[in-house]
Amino acid sequence: MRKEKKIKSIGAEIRDYVLCIGIAIVIAMLFRTYVFAKENVDGSSMMSTLKDRDVTFVEKLSLHSKSIKRGEIVTFDSGNAAHDIFVKRVIGIGGDKIEIKNGRVYRNGEELNESYLDKDTYTQGGSFLGENKKYKVPQGYIFVMGDNRKVSYDSRYFGPVSLKALNGHVILRAYPFNKIKLFK
Repeated sequence: MRKEKKIKSIGAEIRDYVLCIGIAIVIAMLFRTYVFAKENVDGSSMMSTLKDRDVTFVEKLSLHSKSIKRGEIVTFDSGNAAHDIFVKRVIGIGGDKIEIKNGRVYRNGEELNESYLDKDTYTQGGSFLGENKKYKVPQGYIFVMGDNRKVSYDSRYFGPVSLKALNGHVILRAYPFNKIKLFK
């Protein structure tokens, strides 16, 4: 009788552990999907702000409220066959008019103060938004550019990005450790 009780007790304990581990995995997956996730930077399109192999963390709550702001750094699905994840800076939101002229970016007729760019950065137009052309960003979309304008493949070439394609808003560079930084 004691052995049976002990076996049932061990079985109940194993079941409890499995249940707790299962619940923890589900909570972690939900947290990663809807709240906070790690993203690795692959490439140089955001230099000097972010470098190749930097490790960042993105928050996802602003995606649900659609409160993406100008100047924020976001990650999104590129829409290409490999579904690469791109990281870029938000230049314009729905309703904004974007223009590139004389190597500078204008939003709603005002030249942007892009202090995050390297000194003497020249922004040229692309195949989607050429120089001296104006583009109005549709509602539900954003216009993005990389900080390393010479090499960045961004909205100047592929057009606006749907808010539905966003993965998150970069809030922290966690690695390299000597370059840890919070972003707004």
